[in-house]
Amino acid sequence: MGIAKIPRSEWIKIDQGYLKRINRRKFLLTNEQDFCIGSNRVARPAIEELYIEIMVNQLPKRFPTMFSAGRTTFINHVTGAKYSLNVAKLDDQYMLTALAENVEEDFYCMCPDVDGEYRLQAYSSCFPQGLLSSSKMGLSVREIHQPVPGYEQRLGNGVDKHFRRMEPGVFVGRLNWSIQTDGDELFRPLAKNTGDPDAPGSAAHAAIQREIIDYDKTYFRCEHHTLTCLPRTKAVMFCVRSYLTPIKQIKEEGNGPALADACDTMPEKFGVYKRRPVWGNQLCEWLREGIRKVEYNA
Repeated sequence: MGIAKIPRSEWIKIDQGYLKRINRRKFLLTNEQDFCIGSNRVARPAIEELYIEIMVNQLPKRFPTMFSAGRTTFINHVTGAKYSLNVAKLDDQYMLTALAENVEEDFYCMCPDVDGEYRLQAYSSCFPQGLLSSSKMGLSVREIHQPVPGYEQRLGNGVDKHFRRMEPGVFVGRLNWSIQTDGDELFRPLAKNTGDPDAPGSAAHAAIQREIIDYDKTYFRCEHHTLTCLPRTKAVMFCVRSYLTPIKQIKEEGNGPALADACDTMPEKFGVYKRRPVWGNQLCEWLREGIRKVEYNA
């Protein structure tokens, strides 16, 4: 699974461009709320716990010049916004929206059912990639990952065991990536970054419809995934932080051949899932352009 332990300090990250992306998230929360916020009643205790963990125990302590929390009020000193900390009087939507307006991580709240199966019961997600969160509500981890090639055979049992063994206070992380060929929008609930490798004729269909890539609009999309178990409710929080790097920057920095090799070595079905037949040959050739000539002249 490529999972490794990380310190709590890496759970929530803030870097250059924070305010621009937070303003984009606020716009989406106003105009695409159904895509961004959702909860079932069973998740209420976990939402309260997450809200206090982030707004009181994490942000003001990790970034004290940007955030502060008093007895009843949280203040974002970058945006000037204030939020109530009286969770008993707050509804789920208020708390999930507040989280989305202050951090760039998307949260997926996985609550254990009576059989110990973890199911998606709430989400705060402004920057999804090919995930219509509302359609996944109530589904188990395995059911959510059903479209991912090889998940059931290679990862299903291991992930289930990992969820059940998660201990409060432990944070683990992994990276995921894809190629985004149509601009720098992070909000992509119905994105074309992934495809169905088992659809009849999908690879052939994709090959016919290969894109003419505009490298000015093409990005390497990386997601930092983290998991942690909340101490009181034992809900597991799956968090996703998304980044975009212009593909031209990757090539200019000399990393084009390495990315091309990574694209070429994907297993076939996983490559189709990542839409490699659509952009693969064209992009990989471009990423390697000039490399042999430079090496020869050297």
